[in-house]
Amino acid sequence: MEAVNMHQAKTHLSRLVEEVAAGAEIVIAKNGVPRAKLVPLDAPRSIRFGVLKGKIRYPEDFDAPLPAEVIALFEGRRA
Repeated sequence: MEAVNMHQAKTHLSRLVEEVAAGAEIVIAKNGVPRAKLVPLDAPRSIRFGVLKGKIRYPEDFDAPLPAEVIALFEGRRA
């Protein structure tokens, strides 16, 4: 793990970011005291829409009103 001082980090930020993007980790120090660490971001995950199409089933009455006794439980009263 490479360590650089604050002045070097400010002067060479673009180069340091490229090194980190390639997998390096860099510690930035101020007066010899470590203050921060540059690490690569995780690779972004791709989103694939429709992957579960046809695999999830739900009942016909899925969006039917709830029974009164269930609503009463949500409202904190007895049916």
